[in-house]
Order: sequence, then structure tokens, then C-alpha cells
Amino acid sequence: MASFLFLSVLFSFLRFTSSIPSIGITYSSTVSPPPPPLPAKVSSLISALKITSVRLPDPDPSLIKAFAPTNTSLFLSISNSHLPALASNGSVALSWLRRHVLPFYPRSKISLISVGNTVLDSTTIQDFSPFLLPATRNLHHALQELGINKIQISATFSFFSTITTAFPPSSAVFQQPAGDLIIKPLLQFLEQTNSSFLINIYPYNLFRLNSEIPIGFALFQDNLFNFRDDPVTGIRYFNLFAMMADAVLTAMAAMGYQNIPVVVAETGWPSGGSQAEEVEANGVYAEMYLKGLVRHLKSGAATPLKKDGVAEVYVYELMDHGGGNNERGRKWGILTENMTMKYNVEFSSGAKNSGICLVAIWLTNWLLITSMNLILGFIGVQG
Repeated sequence: MASFLFLSVLFSFLRFTSSIPSIGITYSSTVSPPPPPLPAKVSSLISALKITSVRLPDPDPSLIKAFAPTNTSLFLSISNSHLPALASNGSVALSWLRRHVLPFYPRSKISLISVGNTVLDSTTIQDFSPFLLPATRNLHHALQELGINKIQISATFSFFSTITTAFPPSSAVFQQPAGDLIIKPLLQFLEQTNSSFLINIYPYNLFRLNSEIPIGFALFQDNLFNFRDDPVTGIRYFNLFAMMADAVLTAMAAMGYQNIPVVVAETGWPSGGSQAEEVEANGVYAEMYLKGLVRHLKSGAATPLKKDGVAEVYVYELMDHGGGNNERGRKWGILTENMTMKYNVEFSSGAKNSGICLVAIWLTNWLLITSMNLILGFIGVQG
């Protein structure tokens, strides 16, 4: 019985270890310093950093092609401006795929395509939300027509324009009327096609909006006061990222779609702010956030509510933009404009593999010891 219990716990640990979310990076080529680095240089750099997943918000075909010799998984995005045409005509979806996917796939390991990005953002001048679901369906049908069945199709949302509250996470629901009109039918589509729900989670932005949030709670720091208890579930949260992720999972569960994987399409902490009062936007805090995020994800506890609730996380972003500012007015890159590293952060998933190897060693040693005990016991009985 003891042996059976030991093996049960051991194999449970193996399953737990293998569910660590992958950690990727975003590379925005159209806002890189002029002139932008050659695609081959970008793909080589990302491979050298041991980053195995890349999100391309503006997927130039030459850049997609450059990743063909690598083992990098690609997450492509289609800009919001393309949604009306994609929604109105299936041939437009086929044309987009023939330019961005068909010439390179499967050598370039395209795994995911987002149709639009933060279409519910209230700051957007044009409302693209009516085109979201038809465009998503047309792209999915176009993939099937081409005989490609292993690329997920989804859409990316912003936490702040989608979820009602971060605390307590158990009270979170999708904002209305978009929740029922747009997100619920999209979740149904994602469930039918075995795709993931994509959302941008920025603890920095929530910290900026709420002065009651301790900086250590936002930066994954261990401190006696860096926790929040959900009064309904009793779950204790030790960082803001996990709290926001569980709010997303709760909102999905409230609509009956708790089994759809969640991909965090963007997260990060800026090393420079767009305003003078953004004193927390600095390199020290940015490195603390990234190290804490990686440590948290590699621990296998992406969210307390659901251990496998977050499948992938993409850090925003690879490089600072020319002039030190991007379209959000902040420096988010893990590299400077000159492509030098700003932080000492290990993004590779080596911890996952080493954990599995360690358990394998323990299992081998245990089996050897158990076998020897059985043999000795048998000899003793015979004697």
C-alpha cells in the first residue's frame, strides 16, 4: 500500500510539472528602430535567448519565413483594420492565409492566429466588434478549406475593457453588453474548435489605477503583507498576476466555459514611463516583475483557482522602440533599441525539464532499492 501511495504521488507530481505554461515574447517589427533588424537576425536572437514562442502583432511574411529553420512556435495577429474585409468575404481570409501561412507552414511552426487585438477597447476610434466573430469564423473555415487543422483561431481582449473587477476574483464577470453579444458566442466557437481564450494582463496598469495595491504584491515579492484573501473562495493570493488570471477564469466559468485554456497574450512591466509621475516604471522594478513572473510560472502555480488555467504567457516585448517610446508611451522591451539585454532573466523552460529528470532519478533509485529489498526478502524466506 505504501508503495502504491508513493507512486501515485510521484506520477501526480510528474503531471503537475509537465503543465508549466510556456513563456514567449512579443516582437513588433513595424515599430522597431529604423532601420529594423533583419528577420534572420531577429529569429537568431530569439533562439539564442532560448525563447521558444513568439507573438508577431504585425506578421510580415519575411519574418515568418525567418523562423522556419528554428523550433520557435509562432503566434500571429491580424490587425483590427482587416476585420471588416475578413468578415464580409471568405475569399479575403483565404488570401490572407495564402500570403502569411501557406508558403511557410508547417516549416514555420505557426500554432495560433489572433483575429484582432483588444477590439473592445473604449479608446479605439472605430468599433470593430461587430466584425470579430464573422471574421474569426471565416478564417477558421479558410484554414479547413486549405486542409490545415492544427492552427488555433481566436481573438485577443484587454483585461480592463473585458473584466468587471480583479478583486475579489470570485466576483468577476464579463462586462456587458459585450459579454453576451460578443464574448459568449466567441467562447462557444473556441470550445467547438478546441482553441484558447486570449487576454492581455498588465498588473502595472492595475497598480497605477489602485493606490491600495502594495508594490510588492504587483512585483511577486515575498512579504508578510503581500497577500489578499478572496472572502468567497478562501483562496489566498500572493501576487496580482494570479489574481487577475483567476478573475478571467471566473468570468469564463460564469458563462459555462471553464474548460477553455487561457493564453496571456501580453504582460510586462515598463522600464520607462510616458509621464514624469510614473516613478514605478523603472528598470529595477521591471526586472523584479519579469523574474517574479518567470519564477511564478515555472513553479507550476499559474493560477490558484486552476493549475492548468494558463497555457501560455507572452511577455511584452522584445525591444524598446525608437526614441524610447512606443505607441503606449512606455519602454517595455527586455532589450534596448540597440538590441542589448536590459535584464538578467532566464526565460527558457529548463526548470520544467530538470524537474522531470529529478523525479525520474528518484523513481529509478526507488525502484532499485525496492527490487533489492524484495530479492533480499525472498532469499531470507528461502533460507
